[in-house]
Amino acid sequence: MFSKILLPTDFSDCSAEAAKVARLLAERFGSRITVLHVLDEPAALDPMFRGDVPLEMLRGRMERFARENMDAFLAAHFSGFSDIETILASGVPYREIIRKARECRAGLVVIGTHGRTGVEHVIFGSTAEKVVRNAPCPVFSVRMGGKEFIHP
Repeated sequence: MFSKILLPTDFSDCSAEAAKVARLLAERFGSRITVLHVLDEPAALDPMFRGDVPLEMLRGRMERFARENMDAFLAAHFSGFSDIETILASGVPYREIIRKARECRAGLVVIGTHGRTGVEHVIFGSTAEKVVRNAPCPVFSVRMGGKEFIHP
């Protein structure tokens, strides 16, 4: 049913919950999982966020941090699961997620959501919400503290 599942991650607890769901679905349907992490470059390019750190040095640090976290994320959630690939991208997270979903012809995106509401939602927006609205395929949104995903 879902031959390819795209799992965007920011390495948070929300992403860990989404990883559990993605793995269960992949095992059930024999799907390939693509784990995507997007380096949020717009924030990194702003001198306010990077201070006196040269841009190339910052990019290098961000990539090293992302690779280390990706390795740890895979070890924690996909040990023994072999039909998996990883992608590191740079840009605006929701745009890159949608672009990668199209590129890899994902049948499903499984994404964690922080469940922000009120002022926090207005200020930060919701990557998951933008993906749900614009993705080229169905999106399974997993919220922290939601009901446990039960499979037969």
